Amino acid sequence: MGKKNKQKNSNIYRPVPTRKIAFFSLFACILLVFLLARIAWLQFIDGNRLKELASRQQTLNDIISPKRGSIYDANGKALAISAAVDTVSINPSKIKSENKETVARALSDIFQLDYDTTLSQVNSTSSVVTIAKKVEQDKVSLLKTWMTDNKKISSGINIDEDTKRYYPYDTLAAHIIGFTGTDSQGLYGIEAKWNSTLTGLAGKIVTTGDVHNSEISSDASQYIEVENGSDLYLTIDVNIQSIMEKYLAEGVSQAKASGGSAIAMNPNTGDILGMATYPSYNLNDPFTITDIDTSTMSPTDKTNTLYQRWIDKNVSMPYEPGSTFKTIMTAIALEENITKEDIPNDFVCTGSIQVADRKIRCASHEVHGSQTLKQAVGHSCNSAFIQLGQRIGTNTLYKYFKAFGLFDKSGIDTTGEASSIFFNQSAVGPVELATLSFGQRFKITPLQLVTAISSIANGGKLMQPKIVKQVVSTNSDSKNVTTIDSVPVRTVISEETAAKVRNIMEYVVTDGGGKKGAVQGYTIGGKTGTAEGTSLSGSKYNISSVSFVAIAPSNEAEIVLLTVLYDPQTSSSYGSTLVAPIVSKMLSEILPYMGIVAGEAGVASSTDLVSVPPVTNKTITEAMKVLNNSGLKVSCSSTEDPNSTLVTEQVPPAGTSLYKNSTVALYTKQNSVRTSVTVPDLTGFTLAQARGLLSNLNLNLKFVGSGTVSSQDVPKDSSVEEGTVITVTLK
Repeated sequence: MGKKNKQKNSNIYRPVPTRKIAFFSLFACILLVFLLARIAWLQFIDGNRLKELASRQQTLNDIISPKRGSIYDANGKALAISAAVDTVSINPSKIKSENKETVARALSDIFQLDYDTTLSQVNSTSSVVTIAKKVEQDKVSLLKTWMTDNKKISSGINIDEDTKRYYPYDTLAAHIIGFTGTDSQGLYGIEAKWNSTLTGLAGKIVTTGDVHNSEISSDASQYIEVENGSDLYLTIDVNIQSIMEKYLAEGVSQAKASGGSAIAMNPNTGDILGMATYPSYNLNDPFTITDIDTSTMSPTDKTNTLYQRWIDKNVSMPYEPGSTFKTIMTAIALEENITKEDIPNDFVCTGSIQVADRKIRCASHEVHGSQTLKQAVGHSCNSAFIQLGQRIGTNTLYKYFKAFGLFDKSGIDTTGEASSIFFNQSAVGPVELATLSFGQRFKITPLQLVTAISSIANGGKLMQPKIVKQVVSTNSDSKNVTTIDSVPVRTVISEETAAKVRNIMEYVVTDGGGKKGAVQGYTIGGKTGTAEGTSLSGSKYNISSVSFVAIAPSNEAEIVLLTVLYDPQTSSSYGSTLVAPIVSKMLSEILPYMGIVAGEAGVASSTDLVSVPPVTNKTITEAMKVLNNSGLKVSCSSTEDPNSTLVTEQVPPAGTSLYKNSTVALYTKQNSVRTSVTVPDLTGFTLAQARGLLSNLNLNLKFVGSGTVSSQDVPKDSSVEEGTVITVTLK
């Protein structure tokens, strides 16, 4: 009975205490409130941040690298281009240990690398190791073939697209163009100054991805178009540049000089036609010097040597101009009406002159006696110019030095332009005034001097030097051409004064110390220069120099050319003997190339016109002889026997009036395919420049009027065949 009652008691319902229910209810409420608060925090307070993080995780960005713009000369010849190459890298952890030696051997053989170094890279603990950069396609093809043949062990080898900068002319215009580093950023010259223009803007493809970075189709996907870098067209001409570099190197060698520089400017526009520095370097391998032994140099000396190779002496290295500066002094004196060019007994030279506490000798160590200003320039007489400087006075000199742009950087669009070095005006005493007057104890850059003398050549107007002619940007649907205009800075002297100075400079070449600068058939104005190179306070440059500056043709200038040799080591180290002949050689090739006809006018005249003779039905040999005898050039691409193959057509046809040295294209029955060329924009060019541009393309020129080209009968960018006559109107 007791046992049964006990069993019944165990099944009796016992309610949970109210306190426990309350506790659990409270706990549940607190938890719910916490969860709601957390949800509210995530949704309303931290939601934007989390949303952004999620978007970042889910968004896949594929960057599209822009192509770096190319650099061309004035005629469209490529000076710097970018080509597709590849970068090869590895993920060492993905290469099995038993395959590492095989992979290292393959990589070292294909890319000609040290095997031990490559093996250490393959065994590296790094996640990614670069094996070779800027690899050409032939080697990449070898690697791809090896990877195909060895699929089981090639895992972990990566090939990524890249670009490499190429310079087709190696050393030509190296100091103008500059080069890029391994990151394709410009380091010197145009490459550095115009880096942002050449680089362009990267594009990208934005898509949505899952946790495995696999793309998910989404309406949010977008494509941001890449903007490739713009192309640059320079004012320099490859042919003029190569002529200057050839004779500059020859001059440095003959003078046993440490180096040299040459710069040519169109005085009417400020365009730099050529700018050479010697010694030069190879743009495709700028960190290697091959012409001197660097094996014994310290790292610091090697670095300094490379730096000296890279700088453009025309822009970055001030020097003492010496007697070439007497052209500036002459212009100031004539403009201020302090003297005239032909006053008898205006100056007296006894071989030296006493200035304050010292005697300054005449540079030529001669006694010139009584002289006119023209004779003093022809003799390059220091004594006469000291007297001239005393008449002008420091205040007036410094006013004109500023007007000629000698106190300011020119603003040329390249890197490394240096400032001039002058005494403070307040520090100029009698001795300083004397040395200033004949071009010593101050320093300017060759660019500053050429710019100043160009204002004498063009009638008195100072032009800002220009080295970039056009910027051309191309996108998917349009081509935008931005032309860089010539910039007149100020009028410095009158046309009358400029003409007088040019006349005196012509006298220097015909009857004075610059006779070796003459060019057969052309009127040349020139001035020699020799400087000791004594250091000024604060100047890091202390070198002697010899130089010659020329204006050609002197009566209608198309080019101003300055050449300087530094530290010559010959017994007769003068600008008249060392440099004037170099400039003569340069101009003897440059002037005909520019289309400047020998003679007083310097441009084509009606006497230069010839009627194209008929040469069809003649053999190629006979036709060429007839045309050459008429003063015409021939373009014929036929590979047939010239002695038996007949000419079936000529362009332009017989009877057409052409200027001498124009081109006639010949065609045969078997070789009748026309060669088409693109007509350049001739607007704004002088007649000589227009002839030079068309001549390069085997096109012919006729003109109406005088001045610069205002219009042309065949529009720019038109496609025409060789031999076509382009008529321009000059104003």
